[in-house]
Amino acid sequence: MEYTMKTSYSAINTYLTCPQKYKFQEIDRIRTSKSREALFGTLIHNALQYMFQRDPLFPTLDEVLAFYRAHWPQKEVWAQDAAHDPLRRVWTDDEEQLQLNEGIKMLTRFYEKNPPWTFSVVDLEAKFEVVLQDAKTGDTHILSGKIDRIDKRPDGTYEIIDYKTGKRMPSQDAVEKDLQLSLYALGLQKKWPHIPAEKITMSLYYLKHGEKLSTSSAAEKNERTTAYLLDQIETIEKHKKGEKPFEPMPGPLCNWCAYRPICPAWKHLYRKSKESGVKSKDDIEEYINQYFALSKEKKEKEARLGEIQNAIKQYMELEGVTRVFSDAGALSKKTIARYQYDMDKIKGILSPIGKWEEILKADETKLKKILRELPENARVAITASRSVSKEYTVLTASAKKIETGE
Repeated sequence: MEYTMKTSYSAINTYLTCPQKYKFQEIDRIRTSKSREALFGTLIHNALQYMFQRDPLFPTLDEVLAFYRAHWPQKEVWAQDAAHDPLRRVWTDDEEQLQLNEGIKMLTRFYEKNPPWTFSVVDLEAKFEVVLQDAKTGDTHILSGKIDRIDKRPDGTYEIIDYKTGKRMPSQDAVEKDLQLSLYALGLQKKWPHIPAEKITMSLYYLKHGEKLSTSSAAEKNERTTAYLLDQIETIEKHKKGEKPFEPMPGPLCNWCAYRPICPAWKHLYRKSKESGVKSKDDIEEYINQYFALSKEKKEKEARLGEIQNAIKQYMELEGVTRVFSDAGALSKKTIARYQYDMDKIKGILSPIGKWEEILKADETKLKKILRELPENARVAITASRSVSKEYTVLTASAKKIETGE
């Protein structure tokens, strides 16, 4: 069978995090070394796999920790993610030792709380593929992934477990809506079709805190997940066809992104002064400083502020960047879309759930207000019914200081 798109959960998640990173990674195929955070996560995962795979002669805690220490990378491996990014500092010996000790704490806490012989593990690093058929377009897609661990519990149900090494724990509501877990449930049913959705529990295990957050699977949740994935795949296809740009989405995760030096949202920060078609980097930094100063007096100096905005936009266009930096802060270029809704379709969605009367005058403001109150399937359907009526470019300002390594 021919598939319109072959992709993975990791790729979809990358797109949702940052479309520009998706382009670099999945379309341009620009390969990078792993960040030290990703290296650490892989090392912990490998140690946990070692802990459970030697059934029935499970390793002792000392053996698990010995495995972890034996596979600890050399210092030059840890430094690889800083080698391509001048703003990423190489760990000191003390910092590396702290990270080593953090892993030992994680593994020790996990082993003591979860002795491996007390679980019936049916698969580790389980690969799966899910076929998604889009009734709207007639396209068929295949989505692959890998599950850290699958247990069969004494009551005959199954538990999907995904390990997390990060610091932040999400809310229970976020776990209930977690796309990764929902996709894993689909993958498990594809792998073993005889297991009904109601017999699957999905869990995120936060190793730093020794806490497990779980949610249940359900047929209707799987249907919503499939619809959402198809919607995202359709959007990605529009990107590929040039119907919309792969725009960067600057955020906290940029600090660990290997593409930062070449990303339009960051590459201006890495440039030395050089002449361009409009202004040099130094000139643009001065414009940014003026922008922040004039913003405080916007009412009195609106005309000058507009001139500066135009100069910066022109620079961004010619230089192919979406963010520019100076000591005062950063300016970002962002495309704003205005949507119009097909109110006939909206009526068909809202009438059965008693919400149509609230927006009877076809008021978009009212529609936006009640969107937060609607069931997830209704929100997805309404989002799918909208179309872009107008786009324009604006600059948004952040006075937060950016580390420049200078």
